[in-house]
Amino acid sequence: MGTKDLRIVLRDVGLLAPVVGVMALCSFPVAVAFRESQVLWPLGWTALASLAVWALLYLPFRRAGEARLKHGLTVAAVGWLVVAALGALPLILVSAGQDGGVPYADPATAFFESVSGFTGTGLSMSLRPDLLPRTLQWWRSLMEWVGGMGVIVLMITLIAGPGMTAANLYFSEARGEKIHPSVLSTVRTMWWIFLLYTFLAVAGLWGAGMPLWDALNHAMTGVATGGFSIWPESIGHYRSLAIELVTVFVMIAGAISFVVHYHALQHGPRTLVSDVQTRALLLLLAGGTVLLALSQWGRVPADAAFRNGAFQFISALTCTGFQTSDPAILSDAAKLLLVVGMVIGGAAGSTAGGIKVMRFLLLVRGAGWQLKRLARSPDALIPLRLGNQTLSESVAFRRLGEAAVLATLWLFFLLLGTLLLTWFVSPDARLIDLLFEVASAQGNVGLSVGITRPTMPTAAKLILSFNMWVGRLEIIPVLMLLRGLIFVRD
Repeated sequence: MGTKDLRIVLRDVGLLAPVVGVMALCSFPVAVAFRESQVLWPLGWTALASLAVWALLYLPFRRAGEARLKHGLTVAAVGWLVVAALGALPLILVSAGQDGGVPYADPATAFFESVSGFTGTGLSMSLRPDLLPRTLQWWRSLMEWVGGMGVIVLMITLIAGPGMTAANLYFSEARGEKIHPSVLSTVRTMWWIFLLYTFLAVAGLWGAGMPLWDALNHAMTGVATGGFSIWPESIGHYRSLAIELVTVFVMIAGAISFVVHYHALQHGPRTLVSDVQTRALLLLLAGGTVLLALSQWGRVPADAAFRNGAFQFISALTCTGFQTSDPAILSDAAKLLLVVGMVIGGAAGSTAGGIKVMRFLLLVRGAGWQLKRLARSPDALIPLRLGNQTLSESVAFRRLGEAAVLATLWLFFLLLGTLLLTWFVSPDARLIDLLFEVASAQGNVGLSVGITRPTMPTAAKLILSFNMWVGRLEIIPVLMLLRGLIFVRD
């Protein structure tokens, strides 16, 4: 990375810092409303720190030039770490003034929680989130809400101007679909949809019997497919079928592409059925629910097996991470099924993580297409059909290659994280549990079998933080950052 490139990257990373400052300022009314004066000065210091980072990085390099895609990828990788570090400040500073109940005095613990929040993962270092000050409950939900949409998307909405810089930054944050030709118009429409669905989720959960404060927090983390809860038992705390049903609809909505939501709002719900990726998502949800229920058959009553199976698999595949029961008590087969769901993830263009349904569908269809090509004459031209699309051989090979490369890299980092985690956790931890925890982190899901906790070694916290970061950015920006650090040019 040359000096000119470094200036561009530093400038645009500096533009991301005020996002955390705006979040801190928006949190002041919460602290005032709940009379939590001890949280006011940590929020103030966070806002000042964000402003300082902006001044140090943006002002000296504000005329550095236009960002290209390679810069945008590096900005995404570095920027998410900077934002997570700033987002950890309120957690650390509030913990410093508390006698107990706030487990974030350790910077590694606070950083883990912040990374989990902004990446929309939901793995938590707080075993008793109900004991946290209300402002920190809100802060955790706000991190997931902003992170679910994307820190860069919010920055573009608030700060960035039109042109290739905005477009490159948008695509660098694993956003591949556009609603309108203009990136700025696209992100504004996405925010409109996001706000609408958040409001509907609050109303639905409140109407189902959830207290208003609980409904607000769970709506924010549900629509963002984040999964932070204000209760240790997550959604299982309420023991309410009505709340579980509303939550299921919220999770599924969060895992469907914004483009599909836009067309559904314009032309009616029939659009959901006509979209090949959404159909595949719904079929996977139905199939996984049945398989997970069958894996528990005989261990629990049939109605409980289906109810818990439906909720847990939907939570896994949509990468939300809400729980109605403890995944640790599941059989190995059930855990492996949830791992598969967490690896596949939600739809491309949604707030969900994982490899994405479209890539999974493309790889499955591509395998059948390749077998068909082998059975025909070498000179035969056989297009690949994907829903209503017919892809020529050249386009099919390119898209299959891209999907295969990303899936391979995704599985590589999944196995690497699992291997590294075996060195730093208890030797009694079983391999399926380690694989489950890393898949949950890298898929930005948040389901846990109990490995994630404040007493984890710092190295284990950093490993899972790395997997969350890699999974949220879909690997390529991280590789671009590493390439830039290794191949440094003047």
